[in-house]
Amino acid sequence: MRLEEFLAQVRERGEYRSREEAEQVCEAVLWVLATRISPEDADELAARLPAPLDEALHLDRGRPESFDCDEFLRRVSVQTGARPRTAEWDADAVLSTVADAVPDPQLDHLLSQLPARYAEYFGRPDPS
Repeated sequence: MRLEEFLAQVRERGEYRSREEAEQVCEAVLWVLATRISPEDADELAARLPAPLDEALHLDRGRPESFDCDEFLRRVSVQTGARPRTAEWDADAVLSTVADAVPDPQLDHLLSQLPARYAEYFGRPDPS
């Protein structure tokens, strides 16, 4: 998926005022996601996303941190300066677009590494 197409989808889903706002939200959500998944999974996901959004997934870090969805949303809200409810909206807009950009087997593998509740942000039903 090309950058403009990706950002247009995020902008529409998140009802953002501008392309720049959609891009900032993408970078924040992807950066927090990168802290939660393995470096290998982050690299595989980055390979499917357009530049410069892929850069948010490349962190100099070791092992992924383990945190639940509430902490994920709290961290997104810190990155964006938004309220936690808005962070939930942001995560949904970005991660559902990510789900459209990656093949189902790769998405299934990624979701298998996360608590079940994350699936809803990727536009998938909670498997539990």
